[in-house]
Amino acid sequence: MGYYIDPTYLLLIIGMVLTLIASARMKSTFSRYKTVRSASGLTGAETAQRVLMTAGISDVRIQPVGGSLTDHYDPRTKTVNLSTDVYSQTSIAAVCVAAHECGHAIQHHIDYAPLNFRTALVPVANLGSSLAWPVFFAGLVFSLPILTTAGIVLFALAVLFQLVTLPVEFNASSRALRMLESSGILTMEENAGARKVLTAAALTYVAALASSVLQLVRLMLLSNRRSRK
Repeated sequence: MGYYIDPTYLLLIIGMVLTLIASARMKSTFSRYKTVRSASGLTGAETAQRVLMTAGISDVRIQPVGGSLTDHYDPRTKTVNLSTDVYSQTSIAAVCVAAHECGHAIQHHIDYAPLNFRTALVPVANLGSSLAWPVFFAGLVFSLPILTTAGIVLFALAVLFQLVTLPVEFNASSRALRMLESSGILTMEENAGARKVLTAAALTYVAALASSVLQLVRLMLLSNRRSRK
């Protein structure tokens, strides 16, 4: 007798490794540049205020939020939420993260189509991510192909959300870099550090998408295997 190891677990392992590498890189890059003070001396909150003002946006509030790397823009309340490491800090990392979140506020202000599409997908993606696995495994347990297929479709909706997120995040970072350069908030030398921080952050989204795609492939392989039995 021997031990059988499901080969599809390799897909999960690869996805986990990619996610861990991207997360580790993001944390190390952020940690490095959060100790480097920007020449302008502006805090993350002050940077956000200046970027929004330059973009002609006056109806977005900037507020602190607990946690680390929890920064986000909420289009429902029109708030730029900055974490403790960003809101009151003057580091290069704080400045570029604040500018990135303002990039999302600018997207919302100009009615950026990919952002609108992602926002519309949120309820569907939440439904897919919460129900996909239970529905899929119910289909396996009770040998109901219609349920396994439904589970795959639900999970695919969550993957679609992550796919749409990529251009939204890359565009926000691009806008942030342009605003930081044109406004003189960061010097030319500091822009290189800002680019590294934003690139590391973007790679976490790429890794998350790759991991989810691998999981989707695994679901399809498991479903196909069961249908052949």
